[in-house]
Amino acid sequence: MKRTRRFFLFLFAILVQWNAWSQGWAPAGGRSRAMGDASVTLEDVWSYHHNPAANARLKQWGIGVSYENRFLLKELQTQSFALALPLKKGVLSVGAQMFGYTQFRSIKSGVGYSLALTDLISVGTQINVHQLRIGQGYGNTLKATGELGVLAKIKEGWNVGFSVYNFSRTQLSSYQEDRLTTLMRLGTSYRFSEKLLVCAEAEKNVEFPLRGKVGLEYQPMKALAFRSGFSTNPIELDAGVGYCHKEQYFLDLGSSYNQYIGWSPNVSFTYRLK
Repeated sequence: MKRTRRFFLFLFAILVQWNAWSQGWAPAGGRSRAMGDASVTLEDVWSYHHNPAANARLKQWGIGVSYENRFLLKELQTQSFALALPLKKGVLSVGAQMFGYTQFRSIKSGVGYSLALTDLISVGTQINVHQLRIGQGYGNTLKATGELGVLAKIKEGWNVGFSVYNFSRTQLSSYQEDRLTTLMRLGTSYRFSEKLLVCAEAEKNVEFPLRGKVGLEYQPMKALAFRSGFSTNPIELDAGVGYCHKEQYFLDLGSSYNQYIGWSPNVSFTYRLK
């Protein structure tokens, strides 16, 4: 009975997971998770997973790792990695993400480049390689996708961002219509003060209804941040906390809550050269 219940819970979680993100794309980092993944305008190392243009103005190289356990099921765990390396012109980024378990594993890795064209506009592009492996002799497949992003700094503290993931509509295989997801995100963020940042975002997966997201970050001091978020389709509540040490070491905790399945905790660690 316990195994049957766990099996159906796992199937339901898979459906919710793919309805929210589908194949090939997933947000990353405790900061994004705590703010409802309204992260298309956030400028940090984790921009690699959210908008390839949003790290164009980074001045120090940084590296981050994160772990998430969707709905507290080990079969739905995700490990992510991101690296940002500023060059003389632009920023080179590298990242990877692994989702699933031994019988179902999805791996994404890639490289991106972003450049600030003017004081107003930054652009970015990214190439990803996806590997999908299914156990019990079902084999695996290897595909590539592209991503484009734009970030506009309307004025100090006010950003508008847009990204499109898998604009080529890459198919998983040549003999069926299953495709890696194509996802478009449009969002804005406004910093009301040094302590308060508010983000709002619309996310459209071509196969699913429009998803709305709102995130809030409050910093009573530079070293500490409290975050919360809300998203629709499916409805999720989010919350988390972040700690910064000497503006170099960042520990971020975040979790979402789905009323039918439960919690999805996320933890990430980021190092940034001072």
